[in-house]
Amino acid sequence: MPEELLRVENLKKYFNTKRGLLHAVDGITFSIEKGKTLGLVGESGCGKSTTGRLIMRLIEPTDGKIIFNGKDVIKANKNEMHMLRRDMQIIFQDPFSSLNPRKSIYELISEPLRWFNICKNKGEEKERIESLMETVGLARRLIGSYPHELDGGRRQRIGVARALALEPKFIVCDEPVSALDVSIQAQIINLLEKLQSERGITYLFITHDLSVVNYFSNDIAVMYLGMIVEKAPAVELFENPLHPYTKALLSAIPSIDVDQKRDRILLKGEISSPINPADQCRFAKRCNYAQDICLCGTPQLREVSPGHFLSCAVM
Repeated sequence: MPEELLRVENLKKYFNTKRGLLHAVDGITFSIEKGKTLGLVGESGCGKSTTGRLIMRLIEPTDGKIIFNGKDVIKANKNEMHMLRRDMQIIFQDPFSSLNPRKSIYELISEPLRWFNICKNKGEEKERIESLMETVGLARRLIGSYPHELDGGRRQRIGVARALALEPKFIVCDEPVSALDVSIQAQIINLLEKLQSERGITYLFITHDLSVVNYFSNDIAVMYLGMIVEKAPAVELFENPLHPYTKALLSAIPSIDVDQKRDRILLKGEISSPINPADQCRFAKRCNYAQDICLCGTPQLREVSPGHFLSCAVM
């Protein structure tokens, strides 16, 4: 039986606004097996990045459970959370704003090592940093360089090296390639895949690019306005998408095959507000298949076939 590393149960995060409660993440549940990748996709503002930060406890959840390696992350005290940080890391979306511009590559990568007193002396520290730079494809001659002197790909490799410094079991990849050129994206994705193969790292890969997540993920969860509307193995999701929103996302993927005919599904209608949302399907106002039942309660995620989960009242 595959061993579960992370389980999220009914996770919620609400923000107070002048107009009411903004439901950024509204009762999502999923799990990730050790050494596997879950791709979390959806349009901007659906709650993907908030989910990643909640798991890392960079922001505190409103409700729910986060069980990592058998431990309840939410109930962990300051000292327990400090130790959990060794096994849980994050790669941020913007490789420039996530790095301190006043620190060199050496200083940036050494921060987590010093925070946890990993190295016994300066010599061991330098050797460890040079090894990490080699692992992520950074030339040793750049060790004294600063972020502004490097291109986006090299800056993101620094972020990967920092995340790997403590040899974590789990990494949240928060759109790690969205700010990079296509050729550099492929290099970073291949690097993450290689590291997973060699070290057995588990990933939560957050992105809005379905073509990337299809290549990299074992399972894919689709989010819409704070809720997971469909979750399935990657191959199953692409071959047999069930939710109208998933179908629309897949129809928007560009193809290099000029002979391939694909019917683009254009979403029309009003986007529901995440502030004090009504008890109904949040996609109903943009859905071509919407019926009266869609306005009579929020559909719950249910298993429609082995490993394939759907939140829709009519499909």
